[in-house]
Parts: sequence; structure tokens; C-alpha cells
Amino acid sequence: MRHLVFATLLCAACATSKANAPQNVGESKPAARGTLFDRLGGRPAIEAVIDDFFGRVSRDERINASFAGAHLPRLRQRLVEQVCAASGGPCTYSGRDMKTVHAGMGITGAQFDALVGHLVATLDKLEVPEKEKAELLSVLGPMRGDIVEEP
Repeated sequence: MRHLVFATLLCAACATSKANAPQNVGESKPAARGTLFDRLGGRPAIEAVIDDFFGRVSRDERINASFAGAHLPRLRQRLVEQVCAASGGPCTYSGRDMKTVHAGMGITGAQFDALVGHLVATLDKLEVPEKEKAELLSVLGPMRGDIVEEP
């Protein structure tokens, strides 16, 4: 039941920006020089990525329990801020550091890898070009050490 409630809330939180989101992130702006944020298509594209990613995570029983007690609109906002800031956008991440946020949660390497798999699937679905996908993953990947609590 707890998973169902989580999935329902997560999908409701995600639905709010889908109407205005670009269909394909890679099509929102042509690949050009500039920040990764710009090459991804700006905030609307990042919101589309986070929304699709949330939907995937909510359906994955290997990992969705970790988010069951989360305030989903705030979590969505923090993820958008984090990706926006990490990609060189004009956002400021207002959340706590990853080590503090995930301390005591017992996140395993397999769970982290599942999350990354969902992110990659989202980026593929939204047709993010390979260069930008690799760059985004290289920016976010180092967080693994602060999130995973197993050796």
C-alpha cells in the first residue's frame, strides 16, 4: 500500500510540468557551444528529464521504498535545481549535501545503479545526444560515493 501511495503521489507531482515540457530534450535547442544546461534545452528540458525519471523510479520496487516518506514536490524541485546547477544553469541548489541527505538510508550500489539505469533510459527516451548524456552522467556520477553506504 505504501508503494502505491508513493507511486500515485509521484506521478501526480510529475504531471504538472509535462504539458509544457519539450517532447524530446535533444530537439528543444540545437546542439551548440555553451553550457550543458543550454545544450540540454534549459529548465523545461531538465524538468522533462526529472519527471520521466520520477515516473520510472516510482514503478521500481527495488528502489521506490527509499522515497516513500519524501515530500515529493520538494524532492522534484531539489532534483531540478541540482541538475540545473550541475549543468551550468542559473539555478542554485537549495538542498543539503548528498552525504547528509542519504546518511543512514543504507543505499546499496545495486540501488544506485538502478537509479542511474532509469536516468539513462529517460535520457535515451528524450533523445538527449550522446555527448550531452555522457557529460551529464559524468557530472552526477561522482555523487555515488556520498550516497552508497556499502563498501
